[in-house]
Amino acid sequence: MTDKDRDDMMLDALFAEARADTAAEPSPDFLAKVLGDAEAFQPTAPEVAPLPERSGFWRSVLAVLGGWPSVSGLAMAATAGVWIGVVGSTSLIEDGIGASLLSAGQDSFLSDLDTSYAFVVE
Repeated sequence: MTDKDRDDMMLDALFAEARADTAAEPSPDFLAKVLGDAEAFQPTAPEVAPLPERSGFWRSVLAVLGGWPSVSGLAMAATAGVWIGVVGSTSLIEDGIGASLLSAGQDSFLSDLDTSYAFVVE
């Protein structure tokens, strides 16, 4: 632990000495020459023509709906709705739960819906 403290103190002393050294700063003439050379070697970007605006019926529908994230959410909701509508209705009626809930002539109780509490009377 003490070696690390000593190393930190040595580094702090070196950094303080480097900050105090004013001879290490380059002259403004040297900086201007370096920057001039750097700008001379910079490649120039070619002019790029903008792409023509593509229009069509499906692009306008996509833009009205809000782009691909919105369309994918709508597609997922539609798929889930069709799946719940087709699979959910048949399983409710076939299991007897839907039939007991939809029957108007009988009273339904929670114990009627849950078949795991089957009481055997002998």
